[in-house]
Amino acid sequence: MTEPLEYPRPQALIGGEWVTTPHTLEVETPSRGEVITRIARCQAAEVGAAVQAARQAFSGELGEWASWTARRRSEWLLGFAATIEADHERLARLECADTGKPMTQARGDITACARYFRFYGGAADKLHGETIPFENDFAVMTLREPYGVCAQIIPWNYPAQIFGRCVAAALAAGNTVVLKPAEDACLSVLRLAELAVEQGLPAGALNLVPGLGHEAGAALSAHPDIDHLSFTGSPETGTLVTQAAAEHHVPVTMELGGKSPQLVFDDADLDAALPFLVRGIIQNAGQTCSAGSRLLVQRSVADRVLERLAERFSALRCDVGEADADCGPLINARQKAKLEARLEAAARDGIRTLAQGQMAERAPAGGHFVMPRVLTDIPAGHEVLREELFGPVLAVQVFEDEAEALALANATDFGLCAGIWTRDGGRQLRLAKGIRSGQVFVNNYGAAGGIELPFGGVGRSGHGREKGFEGLRSYTRIKTVALHHG
Repeated sequence: MTEPLEYPRPQALIGGEWVTTPHTLEVETPSRGEVITRIARCQAAEVGAAVQAARQAFSGELGEWASWTARRRSEWLLGFAATIEADHERLARLECADTGKPMTQARGDITACARYFRFYGGAADKLHGETIPFENDFAVMTLREPYGVCAQIIPWNYPAQIFGRCVAAALAAGNTVVLKPAEDACLSVLRLAELAVEQGLPAGALNLVPGLGHEAGAALSAHPDIDHLSFTGSPETGTLVTQAAAEHHVPVTMELGGKSPQLVFDDADLDAALPFLVRGIIQNAGQTCSAGSRLLVQRSVADRVLERLAERFSALRCDVGEADADCGPLINARQKAKLEARLEAAARDGIRTLAQGQMAERAPAGGHFVMPRVLTDIPAGHEVLREELFGPVLAVQVFEDEAEALALANATDFGLCAGIWTRDGGRQLRLAKGIRSGQVFVNNYGAAGGIELPFGGVGRSGHGREKGFEGLRSYTRIKTVALHHG
């Protein structure tokens, strides 16, 4: 029998201490629509205290973190990766309860979080500047220095993964962190913070201020004493965050979503492609910035692809997260209502549902489920082709040749990811160069999470890069030292 799940405390982490806030927020499980616990609701006062604690840890006389060498940071990060792995099942259960995603996906997210800390732990003492050839009587070098206090605002769809992606890189580079997790899902993040404190992370190196975006998030992004800000979320909120940070000339990294295409040509290995076409849109119920939400298929194989795709979608099953079905619920009732309204509008516009999944028997009525589906007969320029629906909805278009495929792939303001399925080597490279996106996958999609691979978008998908060494470098600034030795 599974033991009852113990939830993290409804408090904020400020300067190494757990702080109770005057107000709290309810936490609802998307699988059942039931309140399961509460979290802290931080305001500007708590955010200000957290920034002050982070500043003290980075540059104050009493800040232990400021004295840690790169080697010591590396050792701590590697040790923390092992700590995450030891607490793996509890963290995965928290992620599943909080987001509604199937347990297999929740476990994968916790594994990925540990991998981030292991990757950046291994990289922390290998981050260095360069020497530059200059005049004969000069020695010139560049130093990579941490920004200082890094503000991080992360979303609800992958709390543990994005915690690892942001926090591990920032700490590895020597920064301190004030993190505002999403109010809709942050239980795994709170537990990770508990583990970090237990493992001896110096006070103020990591601070957590849960709360609402327009309260805690707005206060953090506008704070005059932060040195760098990273945000993952919608383009609309990203604009507000960027404007607030710009008041104090704070550099920002923005990851703002996508409308990513997968292009299937008539020479593609369909047996290899089909699992990726399905998984690319149903993972986390389609609530993934890099979801392959558009399928572009060459007309000569369109009937064959759609027939096989319909068969697979019709067999998909939706259920509560702990049932570990193919697809879980959307995050909340608001997201469900928004997506259902868009689907109803699409149906009125003549867009056809080719196939959709099924609800599991005895699934709770209160869950925020929307069945995964394939849409066809879509007019050019329609909203379902342009806008990020953030649900398990695959929009299909047919193309004649490579030129039309490229034009359709680029017919969006977003540019995060793309997948290309073809055996033609020349076509692979032409399209990889021609598609406007931050990542292009050829005969695969997602590259198994790609912690080592730089990730970020162009256009409406944002700017800056996370993951890999580029993500680590983004948490540093370069200082040039020119030494005249005569």
